[in-house]
This record gives sequence, C-alpha cells and structure tokens, in this order.
Amino acid sequence: MAESMTSLCTGHESSFGLSRRQLLNRFGMGLGGIALSDLLARSAGASSDSGSLRAPHFPGKAKRVIYLFMSGGPSQMDLYDYKPVLNKRHGEELPPSIRGNQRLTAMSGNQASLPMAGSPFKFEQHGQSGAWLCDRLPHLSAIADDLCFVKSMYTEAINHGPGVTFMQTGSPFPGRPSIGAWLHYGLGAANEDLPAFVVLKTAGKGGQPLGARMWGNGFLPSRFQGVRFRSGKDPVLYLNNPAGIDAAGRRKMLDRLNELHQIQLAATGDPEIETRIAQYEMSYRMQASVPEVMDMKGESSEIMQSYGLDIEKPGSFAANCLLARRLAERGVRFIQLYHPGWDQHGGLPGRIGSQCKEVDRPAAALVKDLKRRGLLDDTLVIWGGEFGRTSYCQGKLTEKSFGRDHHPRCFSYWMAGGGIKPGVSYGKTDDFCYNIAENGVHIHDFHATLLHLLGIDHERLTYRFQGRRFRLTDVHGHVVKPIVA
Repeated sequence: MAESMTSLCTGHESSFGLSRRQLLNRFGMGLGGIALSDLLARSAGASSDSGSLRAPHFPGKAKRVIYLFMSGGPSQMDLYDYKPVLNKRHGEELPPSIRGNQRLTAMSGNQASLPMAGSPFKFEQHGQSGAWLCDRLPHLSAIADDLCFVKSMYTEAINHGPGVTFMQTGSPFPGRPSIGAWLHYGLGAANEDLPAFVVLKTAGKGGQPLGARMWGNGFLPSRFQGVRFRSGKDPVLYLNNPAGIDAAGRRKMLDRLNELHQIQLAATGDPEIETRIAQYEMSYRMQASVPEVMDMKGESSEIMQSYGLDIEKPGSFAANCLLARRLAERGVRFIQLYHPGWDQHGGLPGRIGSQCKEVDRPAAALVKDLKRRGLLDDTLVIWGGEFGRTSYCQGKLTEKSFGRDHHPRCFSYWMAGGGIKPGVSYGKTDDFCYNIAENGVHIHDFHATLLHLLGIDHERLTYRFQGRRFRLTDVHGHVVKPIVA
C-alpha cells in the first residue's frame, strides 16, 4: 500500500491503475457536482464561501468589522488622553528619566532641546462614564458612553510604512495577509454578490502613501485580498462592460472562459485557477450589486444630514461612513476606511482641528446609525492609527503653533459595539503621556481581541506557508478580556 501511494503521488502507474493526471481528470469530473452545490446554496440564500474554519471556534459577538483607520498617527494627548501636567509644565524640557533610551526619528532626534507641549484644546468629562475628550470632538463626546477607550496601545514601529503595515497585517514587514484577508479566509463571505473585504479611502486627502499591500492577501490565495471601492463613475475599476458588450454577451464570454479554466484546472490542479473563476463570477454579479449599494437615493434626509455637510461629496469621510453602514447591513465581513492627514509634524493646532471636523460627526453618526438599526450589537467599530505623537515639541515651540513627532510607546484607540464593553476607559499612560503606566495593549493583543470578538481563537486561525504555520498574531498576543462584554 505504501509503495502504491508513493507511486501515485509521484505520477507513476500504481496498483490502483491510476496516474496522477488520470486522478486529476477524474477529480475534474466532480466539478459539476461542486457547481450544483454552489447553485443550491445560492438558491437557499446562503453563501457558498464558508471559509476554512467552516464555523467560528465559539459563538462570537461580532459578525463584521468597520475599521476607521486614521493614517498618520493621531495625537492621543490632544484627543482622548487628558494630561493637565503637560499643560502645567508646557515649555519645560522633557525629563531624561521619562524618555529613557528610546530612539527618536531623524526628524527630532537632532534637536538640542525637547520642550514639552501641553494640548491647546480644552478637555471635559462626558456621560456617566466620565470619559475625557477634547472640545474638537463634540459629536463623539455625546456618545462617550457607547465607546470603549483603550489608552495604552503600543507598537515597535516608529515610521509610517512599518507602522501601518504592522497594524494592518500583524507584521512590520510587507508580505503578510491583512486583517480583512485573514477574516475572509477563516470565516468566508456572508453575501454572494459583494466582496467579503471592502476598502474605502477618503478622496482628495494627502499624506503618507497607502499601498495595496495594506489590504493585500499576502501568501493567502489572491481571492482573499480586499477590493477597493472608489468615488466617482466607476467605484470598482474594470467592472463595467467595454463598449459594444452587453450583459448577454458578457455572460456568454464568461461561460466559455469558464469551460477553458475547468479544463486547465483538471489538468494542473492549480488552486489559483479556481480563484480566477470565482473572481470573474463575482465581478459579473457585482455589476448589479455595486451600483445598488452605492446609490444613496433611498436614504432619508434625516440620515443624510446626520453624517454632516460633506455627505454630498463622493469619497468624503462622511460619504464613506454611510457607505460602510450600507455594506455592513448587506453582510460585508470587513470594511476598512482610510482617512489620511494625521501626520502633524508642524501646525498641529490648526491641522488637527481640521481633521477632527472631518471625522467627528460622521464617525459618531455611524455608531448611532448602526445602533438605531440594531446592527451595533454585532458590528465592531474601531477608530485609531498606526502610532501616537510625542508629548514634546518637534521644531520650534511657539505660542500658536507647534508639531509633534511619531511616538510608538503609547497611543489611544476607541471601539464600539460587537461585544466590546461600552463606557470603559482601559489602560493608563504616565503624566507626560510618554510611557504606559498600566495595562499595556500591544498590536498582537489588539488583533487577538478583535478575532476573539468574532468567535476566533487567534492561535488556531493559521495558514501553512514555506514550512511554517503563520497567524495574524504571529507567536504573541493575549485577548484583553476586561474590555470584552
């Protein structure tokens, strides 16, 4: 038997009378049955893409994630982490005992002086939770009791490229699958007609470049990569039929192409051929589903106005937040919104005020909209960037303006819904907002908690690649249980 199996695997004739090519050809004959199962699943209203896990490891409280990623690194002590000591000691040198041996970026590492800079904004406590928020966030302040603030996030990355990559893939080095790709791989899709992983980026915003690797599939099969929706005439590139091709012609072309792909699949067994077939079929179905989800005409004027004046601008953060809600209620598993512009090395008071004006009302409206529709309980909303900012000034400290450098040692996030405890502030930084004083939350801990809320044991969602089993949390990570409801 061992010899027969060996010869079968090496492609030689075995006692079974089958060569490897014959075996693959016979397997190919079974593809019709697979296709029939797919059609039956669709007719029953289910998705045929059940994911590698088939089912979550345990009942998860979240079914989907909306991740509002503030690219550039928002300043934690100017938004959520109130530090009156910094204001009292404004302009004084940062004590060497606080800085320790931490390396600085080249942008402030050569400064002769590192004067501390207090926040120019006023802070007040809000809600029954007493959460501190700055006065540039009035709409988020009004829903403070729905939010969970994590003030003790930290990372090893000190520059944007590795920082964003680390936060989105669990590694500072390119080549790993993104969070959305892992979720699609593990849990599958809940809607046959839309991608499981959709990416939106605020239109017209400058800042650090955001490459496709941030929402890439890494070493997972390519069907798990995120699909970017754009503003304007063509939300998904190359989705529409070319001139002179109608829907019937497109369907015929895909059917004939599918037959050729099936022949090639039977001959080679290459799984990427299956991916190509699935992606062509998805794009065909998206020709109807994408225009429908992008059409906001059915939204009431009350809902539209709740997201703010920018809602009428295609690709604005407000429009993307509303689109995220529409995607979530249609079963999209992971929705990533990128909002660049938080890299305030100079002119911080004015620039951070503008950023807050762009995101405060839409983000709060999104949470309230989900809650009103009964979707917040099983939708996890996340807000945060790749790292924080320094409590000392970068460049010259003036009365009306200054900047802050990158700071990986501590920064703030907030989350809402999806099994997160509302009205909680977790973790604490020191009086200078420079080091973590209590309950540090590493990126791997954050990812482990995110997966836990979706019913996934982060140590068991793995993929074998180049002789090793990889996972989103690498070989680290602990679920932050005190913030789980």
